[in-house]
Amino acid sequence: MTDTVHDMGLNQEENMADLRNYQTRTAQAGAQAGAVIDEGLRAYMLRVYNLMALGLVITGAVAYFAAQAAFADGQLTAFGQAIYLSPLRWVVMLAPLGLVFFLSFRINTMSVGAAQATFWVYAGLMGLSLSSIFLIYTGASIAQTFFVSAAAFGALSLYGYTTKRDLSAMGSFLVMGLFGLIIASLVNLFLQSSALDFAISAIGVLVFAGLTAWDTQKIKEMYFEADDAAVAGRKAIMGALTLYLDFINLFLFLLRFLGNRE
Repeated sequence: MTDTVHDMGLNQEENMADLRNYQTRTAQAGAQAGAVIDEGLRAYMLRVYNLMALGLVITGAVAYFAAQAAFADGQLTAFGQAIYLSPLRWVVMLAPLGLVFFLSFRINTMSVGAAQATFWVYAGLMGLSLSSIFLIYTGASIAQTFFVSAAAFGALSLYGYTTKRDLSAMGSFLVMGLFGLIIASLVNLFLQSSALDFAISAIGVLVFAGLTAWDTQKIKEMYFEADDAAVAGRKAIMGALTLYLDFINLFLFLLRFLGNRE
């Protein structure tokens, strides 16, 4: 009888030991899987930010050199008259918008290389469209606003990446605010109200500040470790495009406040 009780005690200890070993192995496997996911997520987000940064470099370079070619000796050159005064200006203004829609609707059927090339072309066209800011604002104020925008964008995007709070409700509100901003901007084309323009600029900064955090969280949540290279590449390009648009709009609205006119 004593032996039987003793054996039962040993069996219970062995079972407990097996359970602890199983729990330890499960925890280690979970930690390893979590580490792999975290590493993949970091690589994915780094790719998004690198693509976005390169897009901004292309936009800035094209805008600067286009402005240099468009204005010389105190007056517009033939190139400047073509892109700012002729009917070609509508192509320059609307082509980036058309390319955004094209990339958004066709991204799932495009190869990663084609989608990336389209993004580079878009960034170049956007630079051509924005080149006029170098004729309106001083170079120093543009540079100052760019660094302020970069600092604000970095902080907001970091918040969106690290926060545990679900920003979906805020995102829905911001999208409605964005539509209201577009409508107000169209109305002010006819009213030419300085007070409304100031309000649009202030609201625009707030809207795109919030969108930066929300979009970063969305892009992070889009990551899936089982995606193949093509799917992950397309997601990274669309994520870069989204954050690129947030940055550009945040920069332009801040420029209305911080920019010194020529």
